[in-house]
Amino acid sequence: MAQYIRKATLFLFTQECIKEYFDKFNFFHVGCFKTTLSKALGLGIIGGSFLVKVPQIVKILKGKSGEGINIFSILLDLFAITAMSSYSFCSRFPFSAWGDGVFLGLQTLIIAILVMHYNGDTAKAITFLSTYIAVISIANSRFTPISVLWACQAMNIPIVLMSKFMQAYTNYTNGNTGQLSAATCFMLFFGSLARIFTSIQETGDTTMILMYVCSTLANAVIVTQLLYYWNVDVKSKEKIKKKS
Repeated sequence: MAQYIRKATLFLFTQECIKEYFDKFNFFHVGCFKTTLSKALGLGIIGGSFLVKVPQIVKILKGKSGEGINIFSILLDLFAITAMSSYSFCSRFPFSAWGDGVFLGLQTLIIAILVMHYNGDTAKAITFLSTYIAVISIANSRFTPISVLWACQAMNIPIVLMSKFMQAYTNYTNGNTGQLSAATCFMLFFGSLARIFTSIQETGDTTMILMYVCSTLANAVIVTQLLYYWNVDVKSKEKIKKKS
C-alpha cells in the first residue's frame, strides 16, 4: 500500500523532493517548494483546461453562429497548440507541463468545426477533421523527427501572436467582440500566465517559455478589448434608456 501511495505522490513531487519532505522532513527546501508549486499549478491548469473553451462552444451552439470569431485565428491557435503538445510529448516533458494542450486542442478543434459548419461549410469541416486526425497521428509517431517538431514549436511564437492579433483586429473592425466568451478569454490569459512559471521550472525550454510569454501578452490584448467593449455597450444602453 505504501508503495502505491509513494508512486501516486510522483504526480506532485519529484524523487528528490519526496526524500526531502518525507525522509528528511525538510519542509523548507526552496528548490522543492518551487518544483512542487510548479507541478501543482500544472495539474491545476490541466484540470481547468477541461472547461476553458466550453463557454465558447456553448455560446456558439446557443447562438447557432460563429459571428465575430476569426476562423483563421482559430486555425492558427490550433496549429500552435498541436505543435506544442506533439513536441512536448516526443521530448518526454512531464505531463503536468503540457497536458492542458491535449484538452485545449480538442476544444479548439470543436470550435473550428462549429464555426465552419455555421458559416455554411459543413463539407469543409468534415474534410478538415479527417485531415487533422491524420496529421496529429503522424506528428506523434516515431516517423516524425524531433527536429521537425522543434521547428514547428519555434514557429509558434509568431503564430500565437498572429492568431491573437487577427482576432483583436476583427474585434476592432466590428466594434465589438461578437460571440467571444469572456470566461474563456480570461481563463486563457491566466492559464498562459501560470504556464510561464511551470515551463521555466519543468522544461527549461526557451521556445516554450517565449511562446507562453507572447501568448500571455496577446491574450491580455483580447481581455482588454472585452473589458473596453463591455463598458462601451453598458454606456450605450444607459444612453438609450435615458432617451426613452
